Amino acid sequence: MKRWLSSGFCVLLLGLALYPMAGTGYGIRFMLQLFMWIALAQSWNLISGLTGYVSFGHIVFFGMGAYTAAILIAKLGWPWLLASLAGGVGAIVLATVIGWPCLRLKGPYFAISMLGLNEVLRVAVSYFEGLTGGGSGLSLPSLYASVAIYYSMGIVALAVTALAYVVVTSRFGLRLMTIREDEIAAEAMGIDTFRYKLYAFLLSAVGPGIVGGLAARDQSYIEPVSVFPLIMTITMIVMVLFGGKGTIWGPVLGAVLLFTLQEMIWSRFIYVHQLLFGAIIVIVVLFMPRGILGVLQQKYNLPRTI
Repeated sequence: MKRWLSSGFCVLLLGLALYPMAGTGYGIRFMLQLFMWIALAQSWNLISGLTGYVSFGHIVFFGMGAYTAAILIAKLGWPWLLASLAGGVGAIVLATVIGWPCLRLKGPYFAISMLGLNEVLRVAVSYFEGLTGGGSGLSLPSLYASVAIYYSMGIVALAVTALAYVVVTSRFGLRLMTIREDEIAAEAMGIDTFRYKLYAFLLSAVGPGIVGGLAARDQSYIEPVSVFPLIMTITMIVMVLFGGKGTIWGPVLGAVLLFTLQEMIWSRFIYVHQLLFGAIIVIVVLFMPRGILGVLQQKYNLPRTI
C-alpha cells in the first residue's frame, strides 16, 4: 500500500513539474496561487494546529516577507529569488521579536495580540513612506516570470509540507501536541513549553515570509491593504479546519478543495460568490469541526498524524 502511495505521489509531482509545458496561462496562475495557499495553511497548522495557540494575525509574516523582498528588489536591485528568501529571514526575525512576549500569553489573549500586531505592522508600513511607499504602495520593475514563480511557489509548498511531516512524526511534534492537549501537564512532565512553542512559531513564519516575497514579485505591486488582509488569515484557518488540523495532509486537502471551490463559485456567481463561500465556511465549522481527515480517522481508524 505504501509503495502504491509513494508511486502515485511521484507521478503527481512529475505531472505538476511538466504542467507549465502544456498548461494554459489561467491554469498556471491557478496552480501558482494554490501552491501559495498550501504553504500558508501548512504554516498556520505548524503553530496553531499542533500547539492549539490560535493565531489570528499569521498573515503578518506574509506581509513582512512581501515588503522585505519588494524593498530589496526595488531599492537595491536584488534578484527576486534571493529577495524572496530574504523575506523568509525577515519573517523569522519578526517572529522572534513578537513571539517572545506573545507566546507567554494563553488562549484568546494570544489570538487577540496577534490580530493587534498585524494591524500595528500595517500602520507602521503606511507611515514610513520613504522606504515602503506608504499607503500609495510600492511598484516593482515589470517581470514576466510566471512559470519560474510557479516552480518556486511549488517548491515552497512541498518544502513546508515535508517540514510538517518531519515535525508531526518526531518527538518534537509529539511534545507540541502534548502542549495542545494540556499545557500544565506538559510542564509537569518537564517539557519546556515556551521553548517548544517558540520553535514552532519560528518554523511557521518561514513559509509565509517566502511566499509573500514571491507574491510581491509576481504581482509587481504591493500596498499595506493587499498584504496584511485579515481575510487571508481567516481563509488559511478555514482550510486547515476543513482538511483536519494537527495532521500532515489536512491543510493540503483543505487548501485544494476550498480554493478550487472558491474559484468555481466566483466564475459562476460573480456577484454573490463571497456570500456563498461564507456559507460554506459556516457549514464546515459547525458540522465538521474535526475536518475531513478527522472524520475519516474516526470512521476507518486511520493514524491521527496522516
